[in-house]
Amino acid sequence: MAAQNFDVIVIGAGPGGYVAAIRAAQLGQKVVIVEREHMGGICLNWGCIPTKALLRSSEVFHLMHRAKEFGLSVEKPSFDLAAVVKRSRNVAGQLSSGIGHLMKKNKITTIMGEARITAKGKVSVKTDKGEEQLEAKNIVLATGARARNLPGLEADGDRVWNYKHALQAPRMPEKLLVIGSGAIGIEFASFFNTMGADTTVVEVMDRVLPVEDAEISKFAKKQFEKQGMKIMEKSVVKQLDRAKDKVTAHIESKGKVEKMEFDTVISAVGIVGNVENLGLEDLGVKIDRTHVVTDEYCRTGVDGLFAIGDIAGAPWLAHKASHEGVMVAELIAGKHPHPVKPESIAGCTYCHPQVASVGYTEAKAKELGYDIKVGRFPFIGNGKAIALGEPEGMVKTIFDAKTGELLGAHMVGAEVTELIQGYVVGRQLETTEEDLMNTVFPHPTLSEMMHESVLDAYGRVIHM
Repeated sequence: MAAQNFDVIVIGAGPGGYVAAIRAAQLGQKVVIVEREHMGGICLNWGCIPTKALLRSSEVFHLMHRAKEFGLSVEKPSFDLAAVVKRSRNVAGQLSSGIGHLMKKNKITTIMGEARITAKGKVSVKTDKGEEQLEAKNIVLATGARARNLPGLEADGDRVWNYKHALQAPRMPEKLLVIGSGAIGIEFASFFNTMGADTTVVEVMDRVLPVEDAEISKFAKKQFEKQGMKIMEKSVVKQLDRAKDKVTAHIESKGKVEKMEFDTVISAVGIVGNVENLGLEDLGVKIDRTHVVTDEYCRTGVDGLFAIGDIAGAPWLAHKASHEGVMVAELIAGKHPHPVKPESIAGCTYCHPQVASVGYTEAKAKELGYDIKVGRFPFIGNGKAIALGEPEGMVKTIFDAKTGELLGAHMVGAEVTELIQGYVVGRQLETTEEDLMNTVFPHPTLSEMMHESVLDAYGRVIHM
């Protein structure tokens, strides 16, 4: 069968791939997208979106228990786990089918199947109907990543779960162990803990949420412990003994190994790039620890081959993948886009309380040799936070003392995943402390704390 010709072949239809395909089509390219499993990738089907739907249920459940504080009454709040999971799956399903519609609207050819690059500019796709041959001058790899499986800690879907099992939990855990306290681990710990599971989190690093600013990690940990979570830092799960109805975990902490029993374990120990069976080695693509090595424009070093999103390394965030998709589509079309700067990408974690950040942590800014000014403002000093019944939280800002450049912003508390965007825009526009101080923030809003935190860095805070 003769090969079909395109301008751009996109492999993978997650938030990197499908966005790259849409932008390329908008720029007049003839585009085909190949996806082996679900339109929308992990993000829409098994990641960002369905976890937020679950966490929304736990947030409402948490508020039901607090009804009295708000002058309301709720009789014996309870939940139906199957219905909570079903809502989450429906939300994911609705968005996934929407991607198919976007492909049609933008006249993008969609092929469901497994792709392999057979030579420069040539892709072979295994589908239900056999093999299809595709050719294009440009290929965009957006195959994403999957959960890392550590030897002995592999998920089995019964007693030991990965994120997919946890998203369609067959039962409510009573005694839960979560291995890993990055965004995925801590979000599941937060969900199941709020729904009533006795939850223990084990983290190998010296603090939970290890990529966040140390002060924010410490604050978040205190809140998690207040909610009844047990947090074990600088600890390693050495082995899991699996029995019919329980798992015995051997946890090494402070040089001692203790055995603890759980009925469920969630493994969230990082991710590995989907680099296998794509024909990359034969093309001479450099792969470093399961990730494709690229330059700042996502070029792989092989002419006409780009890699975007999770397969191209950290930060492993859907919004980074989408921006890289747009950048690569514009490069292919002969435009001159700016590279995506990792330190200008916000990270958001939807645990309770939420955590969000952009730019450098205090430690990183010091390590880079900046002379810094740091401002902080607590939620307890904000009228809207108190009215919401959410007085626990903090906004922290870090400035270059010499130039007033906003180097980093870090937040923990209600709705901070929405608030962080104000600082993201500020960094993009190369805002200084003076611009932020002269900005009029509306009252009463949580965003006023962003203003106060900036003022605090310069000894001008009003409400504290």
